[in-house]
Amino acid sequence: MKSTAAFVVVACVLMVHVQGQARPSMRRCLCQGSGANMVRLQRVEKIEVYPPSPSCENVEIIVTLKNNAGLKCLNPESRFAQNYIKKAIQKRNARETKHQ
Repeated sequence: MKSTAAFVVVACVLMVHVQGQARPSMRRCLCQGSGANMVRLQRVEKIEVYPPSPSCENVEIIVTLKNNAGLKCLNPESRFAQNYIKKAIQKRNARETKHQ
């Protein structure tokens, strides 16, 4: 009986210790490194912008290239990316005001 009680106490202490430990943060960013500063627009099929999230603290810009040439990460700090985002926002705002 004493060994059972001791086992239960040890098990409870271990459960409290395991639950109290912080899990290591897992960064699961799609882009590794800073990315390309520029991509030729003629080669671009689609551009996706991912804001910071719990899984990745970075803004990520993924460019899908035409003719199944793959994906490329774009540096969100580059002048090319900043201009592209600015133009996309202006285009979206113009479309919204046109439909109102």
